[in-house]
Amino acid sequence: MSSWCDITTEHAENLVSFYESVMGWKKEPIDMGGYNDYVMMSSDGTPIGGICHKKGVNSDLPGGWINYFTVDDLTHSLANVQTKGGKQVGEIKHHGEDRFCTILDPSGAACALYEKNGE
Repeated sequence: MSSWCDITTEHAENLVSFYESVMGWKKEPIDMGGYNDYVMMSSDGTPIGGICHKKGVNSDLPGGWINYFTVDDLTHSLANVQTKGGKQVGEIKHHGEDRFCTILDPSGAACALYEKNGE
């Protein structure tokens, strides 16, 4: 089951406006040091996902929606990505104590692996 999804794009502001109009989502800006990425919220305030600029910490991510799947052990899962024909994209990143990393599966499809509590 997907835990979260982000889209990385060259034109985040335009896409934010699109999803606000089409889906009824509301944006919550996140300061990225000179520009904003956005957490998108449903009408009841539930976080839905993120819309991010393809620059800074996201410059190496593929474009398009990326689903985040929760795993028990990120290090172990990344080792299996390599042995099963996938590819790690960029470095492991942190969200508080949690860790995550984008991968490509053997077909070339992108997703991210997410480990809660940095264990």
